Amino acid sequence: MSLDNKILKEISNLNVVAIGGGTGISTMLRGIKKYFDNLTAIITVADDGGGSGMLREDLNMLPPGDVRNCIMALANTEPLMERLLSYRFDKGRLEGQSFGNLFLAAMCGISGGSFEEAVKQFSDVLAVKGRVLPVTTQNINLGARLSDGSVVLGESSIPSTVISKGAKIDELFLTPSNPNPVYDCIKSIYNADFIILGPGSLYTSIIPNLLVDGISEAIYKSDAKVVYVCNIMTQPGETDNFTAYDHIEAIKKHSKYDFIDYCIVNTEPLNDFLKAKYRLSHSFAITVDDYKFYKNNINLIGENLLDMAKDVVRHNYNVLADTLVKLFYEIKTKKRE
Repeated sequence: MSLDNKILKEISNLNVVAIGGGTGISTMLRGIKKYFDNLTAIITVADDGGGSGMLREDLNMLPPGDVRNCIMALANTEPLMERLLSYRFDKGRLEGQSFGNLFLAAMCGISGGSFEEAVKQFSDVLAVKGRVLPVTTQNINLGARLSDGSVVLGESSIPSTVISKGAKIDELFLTPSNPNPVYDCIKSIYNADFIILGPGSLYTSIIPNLLVDGISEAIYKSDAKVVYVCNIMTQPGETDNFTAYDHIEAIKKHSKYDFIDYCIVNTEPLNDFLKAKYRLSHSFAITVDDYKFYKNNINLIGENLLDMAKDVVRHNYNVLADTLVKLFYEIKTKKRE
């Protein structure tokens, strides 16, 4: 089914909420923004590494990186402005820092220290289509209890600690526990027709959002259909040896709810070069255990989603967007039958 004008007109006014963080969700947003007039991205603020971690420590602000990436993905701006905001300093005390992060930090300063207001103003400057919301404005940290009984604090420390100990993540937690959500996040979830989880790091980009007070409950109680976009590869220190359904189980365990209706997985095989390249870092293509999805009444959708243009494994955001649009259209039209 091609995306003809009938389909586009039918789905354009849907309320769509995407929940996650990292590069996965920002990549997806680039693909779907052209189809939906009412699009909201809810983004984790548990990052404590890289340039975001530096600003968090120096300025006592929420980490801007993931939010900034999503704002830029939804922005209608000139290529030069996008290059400017993506620029990373390569020497001096600002080495590794993104100009976009500094811009958002400055916006936070002139907004009286309100990160939520800074995000809104930053979005206005870049003529963002849709909304980007931090999941909470509290200063949270992510921690993990591991299978060997040890505890690790700090999002950026979790994968490396898991690898060094040869352990597995048993359970994630936030400090402080049960932080208050941004009100508009809850409102957007309840008003949503469709909620998309991912793609992105399961334990450090998606699940942290679900640990914020009221978020998982709102998803469960919402009338929206919930779609999980599964990663293509396992992530060392997070999802080693995970199947596609293992990702679903981890979400159920942490959210305390069973709310996923659909799961989108990649069915396109990797070429030999990429298999060998990723094997060096102990990352492998995620296997799809179909029978578990059928057994648990989750609709499984397989598509060729690979984008291997730069010799890295990424979702092809145009194909992913088309897959989501077709799915939403089919669900909406079935409701009327």
